[in-house]
Amino acid sequence: MILIGIGSNLESARFGPPREIVAAALAALEGEGVRICARSHWYASAPVPPADQPWFVNAVAALATGLDAGALLSLLQGIEARFGRVRGARNAARTLDLDLLDYDGAVVETPFLILPHPRLHQRRFVLVPLLEIAPHWRHPRSGQSASALLLQIPALEQPLYRLSE
Repeated sequence: MILIGIGSNLESARFGPPREIVAAALAALEGEGVRICARSHWYASAPVPPADQPWFVNAVAALATGLDAGALLSLLQGIEARFGRVRGARNAARTLDLDLLDYDGAVVETPFLILPHPRLHQRRFVLVPLLEIAPHWRHPRSGQSASALLLQIPALEQPLYRLSE
């Protein structure tokens, strides 16, 4: 199973508010031949770590593609750039964030690619939507289930609210 995280907390003159940006990003992926097999609900989440910036709209999607993990990561970063993502300070506000979370359980560590995503197990805004679409998923390094990982994150530290569709 290939899983990506999707997020946005800045408006775009071209694509609109974050909720429209993330939906357009999924359409852009499909336009590149990547099939969206499943998508969680949209969630509003506070920035992690806490910061003075707008809340994010987040989701997790399961994909099908013939691209290998490195090529998929390049495609995700190319789409981010097309949507106005400027890479600056870590955890800064952004128009679009597309994270490769897991690629068929692969464990990879190169200067360009780390799988599974190195912080996914620490992020409530990833684990809650991941559980929606992949309830039996297990972390490729630790073997822990997403539900067990989620129990380790106090809800009050990372507020998260499901948005209406």
